[in-house]
Amino acid sequence: MKKIIIAFVLLSQIVAAQSKGIVKGNLTDAEMNGDPLPFANVFIKGTTIGGTTDFDGNYTLSVDEGSHVLVFSFVGYQTVETNIVVKAGETLTVNQQLSAKQGLTLDEVQIQAVVSKEKETALLSDQKKAAIIKESIGAQRLSKIGVSNAAGATSKISGVTRSEGSGDIYIRGLGDRYLFTSMNGLPIPSDDVQNKNVDLSLFSTNLINNIGISKTYTTSGYSDQSSGTVDVVSKKYAKKGFSIGFSGGLNSAVASLNEDFKKSIISEDATFGFHSKKYALSDAIVYQGWDPVRAGNTPNFGLSFSGGKKVQLFGNDLAIFATASYSQSYEYREGMFRSFRANVEDNAFPHSIADASNALNDAPDVEDFYTNVRLTGYIRGDYKIGDDHKIGYNTLFVNKAQDRVYEAGRNGLGYVFDQQPQEEGAFIRDQNFKQTTMFVNQLMGEHQLADNNELKWALGYNFVLAEEPNRIRNEGNIIDPNGTFTYAFVGDFQQRKTSQKIRDIEYNGFVEDQIAFGNIDEDDNRPFKLHVGANFRYKERSFRSQFIGVSARNFTVGSVDVISDTFIYDNFSGQPKLTLTEQQPDVYNADLTVLAGYANLDFTLNKNFSGNVGLRLERDEINVLFDVGNYIQNGVARFGSANKTYTELYPSLNLKYAMNEKSFVRLATSITQTLPEFKEIAPFEYVSPTGRVIKGNPELNKSSVFNIDAKWEFYPQRDELFSATAFYKNIKDPINLAQARGSAGIFQYENTGEEATVYGLELEARTNLIENDDQKSILSANANLTKMWFNQDLSDLFQYKGRVESGLQGASDFIANGSMSYNNRAENEFVATLTGNYASDKIYALGSPEDFANSATLFNDEIIEKGFVTLDLVMSKQINKNLSLKFTGRNLLNPDIQQTQQITVFDANDAVVQSTNEIVQSYKKGSEFSIGVTYKF
Repeated sequence: MKKIIIAFVLLSQIVAAQSKGIVKGNLTDAEMNGDPLPFANVFIKGTTIGGTTDFDGNYTLSVDEGSHVLVFSFVGYQTVETNIVVKAGETLTVNQQLSAKQGLTLDEVQIQAVVSKEKETALLSDQKKAAIIKESIGAQRLSKIGVSNAAGATSKISGVTRSEGSGDIYIRGLGDRYLFTSMNGLPIPSDDVQNKNVDLSLFSTNLINNIGISKTYTTSGYSDQSSGTVDVVSKKYAKKGFSIGFSGGLNSAVASLNEDFKKSIISEDATFGFHSKKYALSDAIVYQGWDPVRAGNTPNFGLSFSGGKKVQLFGNDLAIFATASYSQSYEYREGMFRSFRANVEDNAFPHSIADASNALNDAPDVEDFYTNVRLTGYIRGDYKIGDDHKIGYNTLFVNKAQDRVYEAGRNGLGYVFDQQPQEEGAFIRDQNFKQTTMFVNQLMGEHQLADNNELKWALGYNFVLAEEPNRIRNEGNIIDPNGTFTYAFVGDFQQRKTSQKIRDIEYNGFVEDQIAFGNIDEDDNRPFKLHVGANFRYKERSFRSQFIGVSARNFTVGSVDVISDTFIYDNFSGQPKLTLTEQQPDVYNADLTVLAGYANLDFTLNKNFSGNVGLRLERDEINVLFDVGNYIQNGVARFGSANKTYTELYPSLNLKYAMNEKSFVRLATSITQTLPEFKEIAPFEYVSPTGRVIKGNPELNKSSVFNIDAKWEFYPQRDELFSATAFYKNIKDPINLAQARGSAGIFQYENTGEEATVYGLELEARTNLIENDDQKSILSANANLTKMWFNQDLSDLFQYKGRVESGLQGASDFIANGSMSYNNRAENEFVATLTGNYASDKIYALGSPEDFANSATLFNDEIIEKGFVTLDLVMSKQINKNLSLKFTGRNLLNPDIQQTQQITVFDANDAVVQSTNEIVQSYKKGSEFSIGVTYKF
């Protein structure tokens, strides 16, 4: 009897299943340009059959055969009822788009739609659907891992590192000059003459929606992006309400100083990061001091505010979001610095230590004090005109100030070759206050001209003012054990005050028409979309730098801390007499004009195969007119110019094959370029505090780059990803920073060879290790590994010691990023995330021979920036719906950050006596700890 009952039950289930059909489809949001509408209700009217859409807006129901009413509903949206007829054993697809109810502001609905754009699942969904290869990191993940700005965010993406020495971002081992940075798709300027791209640390996470990195190229973008594009997508209105935040903390290295932290004398003229210049540079020689000041109160702190509101304007919605933040932080570095010329030490702090590898522990002789101030203001407005037209505007204001005091040789262990009055006991102090003020203004529009035709456009205006109003440098010698100090007098500028001012103005924009055509599929999509558009960009720079030096020969003071006692009015007229020398200003003016037209086609040939193909015609013109010292060309001193004009076609092809709903194979190939920057062309010599001199090169030419990528992606769940990418680049006329020949010991930008190649492999995994009963992640892991191989042929000018090949500047051959995150999934959420990053050794600057005749023995080997591991911990706790707390610990391992150089010693017969790997720079940054509180209302 038991077997009969079981058989009867099974038979009834089979019969019931055969009398059912499947109803499935996709629900989209008319208020968000047809984006998926997750978590909406879908049910059969009058029954208990129903469910909610998933993150991609999809739903699936098992329904009895017959006639039914299918209901779609969501809070604040119009409920839609659709009559359907279900047939047994068949699948019925019903797609639907929901629109807002009339008269509602949709605050709650906007929370679901907009905040999702910051979530990792949303970004993975976009990555999955895109025809091109791209990767993004959203505000949600940034918050969990404690990233405070865009620079930190990029280093969490596979194949991306950030140099601690320079702050530059490297994608697949290619640095600043190979990247292109944008905000909302429009170019943004650099805030530093030394860089092509903006300092991404200026973009705090309270104004970031997400950050996308495209490592492959499509023709709608500027061609000057050989390693990729970094696009910062700024926030817009998400929901009604406001929040305020406060954080406080400290740097472990700074805390150990007690009352001994130093600021420059220039900082006394600054309030909240804004400098007010009290004296002309010549007057500052006498009327403003030369000694740094002490600061005992050095905790890090930050304040932030953000809020959004939606109002009615002329019967349409105007959504406004605004945020502002202010922060102040301190950093102290203690270590060493040395430099070599032709394998002979010529600058060392400290000097004469038998075991240089232990120099940092035995006798650190370099101190570096940083005070960083950031003020950011951002406002975004979005105006919707009916259902078909949207206008958006945002403005970003950033004021960045950095005060730095660099000292080397205070312990009396310094050495500078050929310095007068003596080489031993050398001392250097460099005080500088840098202020950068930046405005980014963007106006953009989207217009649905027809069901299959959308027009997009944008205009941008950017302004940057970067100043060093009164940089102070002193060089001399500590001449006895009591600390008596005398001034160096090789030349008239070893005691000097300088000023530098850079002003950039830029206009840019684009217009693009998107036309969809072909037969509409079951998801209401057309198989082809043609993009036709044009870009323009005009950027101009004015640059001015001036030195005023004082010859203080035969002047002596009792200590390096009372240098101001020398530079007083009476000493300029008395005996012995100070003499002042005013150098003719170094100036250059430069402009860049980019005009381009493009067309590319998105295509879907079937449900498995799709892609994008395009072509771009671009004209780039760079003009630099300069009047600088230390420049002579064809017998003409100081004056010169450079003009670079390039008109080229740039094709791109991106292919995507869906192996199934979760697995994809992609192929991308393109031709791009790397344009030389203003600072790489203008032959101005910038002297760093350590004494390294970097100079531009008017003969520099662009690089042409061929790119190819192949990628496999697998999405087990909506928040999981496994991928593998192989890539190859061929670079014609690669640009590198290299040590130049000659006794000056400068570094210069050069086309160091005819060709360079890059091979690489990237692996990435995002997976849930432990899930709760609702299949939500409790413990998750994220890891990515990148292995690369670099090679470039060296031109005759850079061959030495028989070396004819080298790697690329800034290229780490191995990169690893990883994180582990715990989430208790409770109502008041607790999240803890541990993240680690490692980038292997990379070349800071290429080497070169001192002269061609003796290149086997007289040469400067390449400088290597050593790899190191960083580890960060972030823990956050939601106390209630309004209040949350966050603890952050950064750089917990506090590793040595080092640069090394191979030094070879030869005997009289040019035979190698010894070859050692010497540390040329080493310091620690200290660990940072902070506690923050945020209140929302």
